[in-house]
Amino acid sequence: MAIAGSLALTAAVTPSLAVAAQGRTAPHGHVVDPQDAALAFDAGAYTTLTVTVDGQPVKVRAYKELCYVATPVAAAAQQSGIFGSTTIDNTRCGYQSMNVFVPESAFDDQRAPVYFAVNNGGWMASYIKASVNDGASYNSATSNVGAALKAGYVFVDVANRSRGLVGADGSSPGKAPAAAVDAKAAVRYLRLNDAVMPGSAERIVVNGTSGGGALSSILGAAGNSAEYDSYLAAIGAAGIDSKGHSTLRDDVFAVAAYCPITDLGNADTAYEWLYNVLGTRDATGSNATPEDAAEIAAGFPAYEKSLKLRDPDGSRLTADSMLDTIEKEVVRSAEAYMRADPANTVPALGATFDITSGGPGGSTTKSYVNDWIDVDNAADKVLSVDMAKYLTFVATQARLKTTPAFDAVGVHGNTTSGTETNLFGPYTQKYMNYTEWSWNHNDVAGDGSGLDDTGLTWDRYTAEKSTTLDDQIHLIDPMDFIGTNADTAPNWYVRNGTRDRDTSFIVSINLDRALEADKQVENVDYRLAWNQPHAGNYDVPEAMAWIAEVVEKAGDPFAAHHRSAGR
Repeated sequence: MAIAGSLALTAAVTPSLAVAAQGRTAPHGHVVDPQDAALAFDAGAYTTLTVTVDGQPVKVRAYKELCYVATPVAAAAQQSGIFGSTTIDNTRCGYQSMNVFVPESAFDDQRAPVYFAVNNGGWMASYIKASVNDGASYNSATSNVGAALKAGYVFVDVANRSRGLVGADGSSPGKAPAAAVDAKAAVRYLRLNDAVMPGSAERIVVNGTSGGGALSSILGAAGNSAEYDSYLAAIGAAGIDSKGHSTLRDDVFAVAAYCPITDLGNADTAYEWLYNVLGTRDATGSNATPEDAAEIAAGFPAYEKSLKLRDPDGSRLTADSMLDTIEKEVVRSAEAYMRADPANTVPALGATFDITSGGPGGSTTKSYVNDWIDVDNAADKVLSVDMAKYLTFVATQARLKTTPAFDAVGVHGNTTSGTETNLFGPYTQKYMNYTEWSWNHNDVAGDGSGLDDTGLTWDRYTAEKSTTLDDQIHLIDPMDFIGTNADTAPNWYVRNGTRDRDTSFIVSINLDRALEADKQVENVDYRLAWNQPHAGNYDVPEAMAWIAEVVEKAGDPFAAHHRSAGR
């Protein structure tokens, strides 16, 4: 993996934070920036918790609400999110803090991996949360928190700004690329303090689901890109000098991304193409605006061709081959499931999938006839898949999203949809359309978005030097950084459920194919997860085994650090 930034400089900075805080010179003659000194980690500032993992007590040191930037963006006390309205306590830094939980086995271990969890579902802002509480009990087979603590990993829960955040001044300071910038700032905090914190910043494993899966992906793809430096400087991130140059790295070791809602600039066209090419919207009664769906879908073949991706057999991945590619991934998923355990069987044709949904407050089970996949369970073999019926099956579990699916606000008078439109635009504006189709079809007068208000077509608006909308889209899209000079993470674990209708399967397939083509990437474990919906961390033992494998293969992080520093 290529390394950007000065590792020698980083090594000089971290051991001497206390000295630097007193205004002295660090080893090797480097004077530590006062801003970095202000972000020094206090190893003694912890509380001790006792939790139970698999019936065994585990002592944990908890470092609570560590603000990972020097100049955080103040938030309003009253916030609204996907779970309703709430009042927050930490208005100064509650969206730019991390909780660090160190299991007893890692108290004095600076080589332990760091399990770095992000939690912004739906690209929504993520307020700091407790994560690990005194007296809590975990099953390491089902809880990634419990599994990480049992494995001796430092568990870091990271809050970040993103869409929906209300600033203290009433503005919207979570607009893209805030989430990615904050995640990078959190990594930089860990690197700055690597010599005095338990765990190794050279072994950061990022975990996230949905919007968090997307955030994990851009963090993993865009390591050390200078395009973020001005944004990092604005929030007082570690390792940005007085001239705005980076003196620390923000690349990561591994990514575990579940159902990533990513490639937002092209997600609508991929969604409409997939769910219209075989008539799925019509078949499920969810095609309220068929002309719109057809127009959006029409852009997909050119986009897919522009990526120049290849399938594992070396053939070009295009719109013409995409359905075959998805079918092969579904087959691979079903066969992997059957092989994993003799008890794992797929319902016979005419039998039912009995699917339970819900949570602790109550669950329901619904049955769906299997009319789409024929298997030989004894041989762990898929005999056939009817793709039209499969996509209908997926869209029957949960009704398909609106048209458009991700950039719907401002279209057909809509001002209330919860789509990702409010992730974009200036802080002072509630939302801004970020796709060409929605921009040119915006019909809400006075919202400041679209041809109707600006008098500019999409092409003309994004060409204006004064606008940053195209930068916002770019800076949260991993597809724009994979295969470039950015330091992309060498290890990737990507899962997308076979019943997930929240984004197109195309998005995760494209991500996988792009990663496979990147020479920096050493390990990609991608699969459609059999019979899983839009969810994450449902395969904790498998995912943790993968992490352990890539960590063992990579060897001593100290040795890797010094080899890189000598380049």
